[in-house]
Amino acid sequence: MPKQVDHEARRRKIAEALWQIASTRGLEGTRLRDVAAAANISLGQLQHYFTSKDEMLTFALGHIEELAEQRIRQRIAALPGEPAPYDVLRESLAEMLPLDEKSRTGNLVQIAYFVRAVHDEETRKKAQEGIPALRGFFASLLRAGQERGDVADGRDVEAEAMLLIGLVDGLTSYVLLDVLTPDAALALLDHHLSGLFSSPSAPATSSAP
Repeated sequence: MPKQVDHEARRRKIAEALWQIASTRGLEGTRLRDVAAAANISLGQLQHYFTSKDEMLTFALGHIEELAEQRIRQRIAALPGEPAPYDVLRESLAEMLPLDEKSRTGNLVQIAYFVRAVHDEETRKKAQEGIPALRGFFASLLRAGQERGDVADGRDVEAEAMLLIGLVDGLTSYVLLDVLTPDAALALLDHHLSGLFSSPSAPATSSAP
């Protein structure tokens, strides 16, 4: 009887092989043949799932995001009681930082994708698509914080949301360059959030993951 192949699992395995290579060589130094070898399949098998490096990268980035969302849900579920907007925002931002090997690899792949997007219009369009949704999500949490009295009413939540994205991107760069330790980056994030959520009812700090 023919062996049943889990095609989605095979695609994820290929994506993970791409992460490992791209995180050390960059995308320009990543060949389909190398990814196939790292995934322990033939080049022909790989091309059955992905016809181009860009198609494979798009799937790999989506898979990274799915895993990150799973980890965020796990972090929030582990918190005591009903999570407040602060909790959801803080755990989401912390997951974006390279605090461990998995998130570090994910960030390195995203940086490789960013470098490609700077020079390739089609890749750049795809990279831009996720920013408005992320900004909107963070703004909705800040707006909910205002409704609870945890965030000052005068705050421009859309601007603050974009500043948070920029803050995490900057902290990520400094962790990857070994200018900051992961713990130091997380402490700086908490410091910023403690000023943003500055009402007496809002938490001043949050525990490390």
